[in-house]
Amino acid sequence: MSPSSVELLRQIKSRIKEVDPSVVHELIGARNGSANGASSGGSTGAPVLVDVRETDEFSAGHIPAAKHVPRGYLESRIEGIVPDRSTPVILYCAAGNRSAYAARTLTEDLGYEDVQSMTGGITLWKDRGYEVQIPRALSTEQRERYSRHLLISEIGADGQQKLLDAKVLLLGAGGLGSPTGLYLAAAGVGTLGIVDDDVVDLSNLQRQVIHNTQRLGAPKVDSAEESIKALNPDVEVVKYPVRLDASNIMEIIEGYDVIVDGVDNFPTRYLLNDATVRLGIPVVSASILGFDGQLSVFKPYEGPCYRCLFREPPPAELAPSCGANGVLGVLPGTMGLLQATEVVKLILGIGEPAIGRLLLYDALAATLTEVKVRRDPECPICSRDPEDISDEEMGVFPDYEAFCAAAG
Repeated sequence: MSPSSVELLRQIKSRIKEVDPSVVHELIGARNGSANGASSGGSTGAPVLVDVRETDEFSAGHIPAAKHVPRGYLESRIEGIVPDRSTPVILYCAAGNRSAYAARTLTEDLGYEDVQSMTGGITLWKDRGYEVQIPRALSTEQRERYSRHLLISEIGADGQQKLLDAKVLLLGAGGLGSPTGLYLAAAGVGTLGIVDDDVVDLSNLQRQVIHNTQRLGAPKVDSAEESIKALNPDVEVVKYPVRLDASNIMEIIEGYDVIVDGVDNFPTRYLLNDATVRLGIPVVSASILGFDGQLSVFKPYEGPCYRCLFREPPPAELAPSCGANGVLGVLPGTMGLLQATEVVKLILGIGEPAIGRLLLYDALAATLTEVKVRRDPECPICSRDPEDISDEEMGVFPDYEAFCAAAG
């Protein structure tokens, strides 16, 4: 004879470990202010707190630091939150019943080694007077627009809100800035700044897909804004129709979370590097020439900076800023989408951004080669404290005008 639902629940609770809300509260309090707190799931042994209730319940209020994996998606999504089965996991629901079933699943079916269900669920947690976090809710339209993001455990509603809150600066609305800007807008990055003092030219349209024939002669920042707004009205576009230089760079870049480097000359790249190291802003940098592309992420003091990689400019004949060079029209799209992906990873704090790695793409051979890059302990910029970098030093390197002239 099959057991009743009450008897089945009693049997399950006898086979799992349970934990009192007071213990969970102490764990969260003890880790308050540490990296990722009780939700890190790293190798430190910190438990991951998982809310197994439905989405509407989670949105109405949840325990701070909790990750959300609805019970119905537990088997398919838990590995995205807790990839290491030896990591301690604490589950909770409304009253402690669904989390008990979930604990049995993780322990007996999926092989997790240290799983506990919180007694009484969030109801008892509230009765004890403990803090409940009420997240900002996405609108109905936003939930539909970003529905594919919401299905990914590494993003979800919290991650989408991070994207909506993020500010990303695009240096250039050209070949690289076009695909990067469009896909960051589609992803829901809330603020996109665009720096470009050029106008749309017919020769741009072979690769700069954010513009079109009807906008020939229009400022690129205006054309880019029109395309972005047509794609996603959630996005605020901040336009800088100027050339970036030492007189305005600090004012323009300050306050942005990530900068996308799509510039085509070395003076600006060195200036950008020095300013972002000083302000601690990560840069997702890419370059293109012919059939070849390069990409790296420069995150100050977590990896090498641009000067660690290129202490001085390359030979003049290989420098794109020394004159017009050909480029395969689709190549900026490839590299720009890689840039957009790295930006999203940085905003969400997921995956392994290309910090300390230079990715070399050969379109003709269809190969992607990775070169490890280390910080230079004698780097003239990132080897020192940021406050020691003076205005006079930023962007200084050998006489580049003469250097380019040598190329003929």
